[in-house]
Amino acid sequence: MLPDTPIEIVLFILVYTLAFFTSIRVIMDTRNAAKALGYLLLVITIPVIGSFLYFSLGVNYRKKRIYSKKLIANDWLWQKIKQRIISSTNQILEQKKNLIGGQEDLIKLLLNDSLEPLSQNRVTLLINGERKFPEVISALENAKHFIHLEYYIYEDNAIGYQIRDILIRKARAGVIVRFIYDDFGSKDLKNKFLNPMVEAGVEVYPFFKVYFALLASRINYRNHRKIIVTDCQVGFVGGINVSDRYINNGDPTKLFWRDTHVKIEGPAVLSLQYHFLADWNFCSGQQVAPDETMFLPYQQLSKGDSLVQVVASGPDYPRQSIMLCYFTAIINAKEKVYITSPYFIPNNSINDAIRKAALSGKDVRLLVPGISDSTVVNAASQSYFDELLECGVKIYLYKKGFVHAKTIIVDDALAIVGTANMDFRSFELNFEISAVIYGQEPCGELTRVFLDDLEHSDLISFEAWRHRSKPRQWLEKAARLLSPIL
Repeated sequence: MLPDTPIEIVLFILVYTLAFFTSIRVIMDTRNAAKALGYLLLVITIPVIGSFLYFSLGVNYRKKRIYSKKLIANDWLWQKIKQRIISSTNQILEQKKNLIGGQEDLIKLLLNDSLEPLSQNRVTLLINGERKFPEVISALENAKHFIHLEYYIYEDNAIGYQIRDILIRKARAGVIVRFIYDDFGSKDLKNKFLNPMVEAGVEVYPFFKVYFALLASRINYRNHRKIIVTDCQVGFVGGINVSDRYINNGDPTKLFWRDTHVKIEGPAVLSLQYHFLADWNFCSGQQVAPDETMFLPYQQLSKGDSLVQVVASGPDYPRQSIMLCYFTAIINAKEKVYITSPYFIPNNSINDAIRKAALSGKDVRLLVPGISDSTVVNAASQSYFDELLECGVKIYLYKKGFVHAKTIIVDDALAIVGTANMDFRSFELNFEISAVIYGQEPCGELTRVFLDDLEHSDLISFEAWRHRSKPRQWLEKAARLLSPIL
């Protein structure tokens, strides 16, 4: 029905002017054609709500860098460091081919895309919180110069207080302590918990502060990273946040929490340090410049038998670097691909890569939660099972508890452990970081853990899956439509 009063005419013009300019913005900014069409449909049919949803959820922040990750302002020095990274990576690539397992493509991808160096390190696999936190506490207690922490979820429960008290004691002893917490993931942290840290000299800043929960763009672009660096000697990265839920103490009434982290000793710690400092300068408004106290020369760092690159990505990075890393690893597999992901909502590229690997005869296995913390996400994830099972992918539902690990194992010499789920949110909306590890020993250990997890999982039968109820199939397809924002 057309408007017939002056007020209705004015409102009509304003609403469709908004729709027109929003549509122009969608067309100019949205790279994904399917996503663009979806937003255009919303904007045209329900202009005000559609425009609100687009500007809240759909703006392409890759074209609007949230902050600069270039810590070195001197261009001559930066070029010198760049050449050194390229030279050292190529040298290790030639000398350690026995450890690489044919993964030259991936190494060069990360070098050319993100200037991520390849280096020799000692890697310790930490399964669940009961393995991680004793190692973390030991590293914190041994720190003499600085401690850097960055967490998506930091909770004020027993382990949170234990780590906080160590940080307070270390700061009072003269150790520089910097702490970043995500303001959405750690929204329960209050001044009662934080003030004693600040008073003791710990520098504390939230990442991308949320003032109003309804501002969805700030809820979307979250820092999902979990990083600890102490004295340039030890670094931690993986899926385990700071919370009691990650520690399995044998209590039968408590949900078993299965997760994976890694401790790194060696030059790759400098990459974790670099990404932490870029985040720190953004959060704090400071301009902390790299120096030799925070970036020790390679010869002063411990070496090990595992090769490591660090890959990071976020909404203001020029490319989806972690997604490209996953894609390259899967597409280049020669024998097997073992994936664990608590939230599995792959984009088209990853979905195609997994199906290609299975159809070409690779042993492709996917481990996802049987017990999920999100019904909608679980339904969206299961909407992909039909096409994957049809291609020969073996899908397992973890039954012992909730599996929160984010790992990929390819063949016998490549393992990826980090913070990124295999979903749209990790690829496009969150700041993430992962360790890419080359070598038979860490890959073999992670493979043994994966196979043990399968002992506590149910293998999905393709025939049984095809005959699940129609209402359930409808729910899965409906949830899949929400995939880009889940």
